[in-house]
Amino acid sequence: MERVAKGDVEAFQALIETHQSRVVGAVAKMLGDEMDAEDIAQQVFIRVWKSAGRYQPTAKFTTWLFKITRNLVFNELRRRKRHPATPLQTEEEEHFFQPVDNGGMPPDESLLDLELNDAIQLAIDALPETQRMAIVLRRYEEMPYEEIGHVLGLSVPAVKSVLFRARAELRERLRKYLEG
Repeated sequence: MERVAKGDVEAFQALIETHQSRVVGAVAKMLGDEMDAEDIAQQVFIRVWKSAGRYQPTAKFTTWLFKITRNLVFNELRRRKRHPATPLQTEEEEHFFQPVDNGGMPPDESLLDLELNDAIQLAIDALPETQRMAIVLRRYEEMPYEEIGHVLGLSVPAVKSVLFRARAELRERLRKYLEG
């Protein structure tokens, strides 16, 4: 980051290459939309570039990076609430037109797997913003509680509480899949 703050484009490119897939993945899980995830991730790295001079290495770089990510995702979620979009095609049409790589699974298992993944994403999408971000950071980014606390501005006990409530909500929403 010191080199990025001095305008070193190669150092910035290295940061992007190292962290881009994690940021895109986290944003996609938060928004449930891979196309928007790439746009938001690009905005995250633009902010990193513009804020490089103000960066203070008091915490891990990834904590700071995911704070920026959190802020932009929450802004996007609020924007979507104010201006809901009308999809051009339904989810069923989307799945129909997308090629499916079933990894050699029989078609019925592949379809069940796709249905379960969709149900999990819908359940995550239905969580409140903070719970959703905590689940994504813990489950998919494998962040420790302390780092999640820094990203969300919460104490470790509060993070544990948020995760407990989120997991309970997910269990309830996915009950029919868990019992079957």
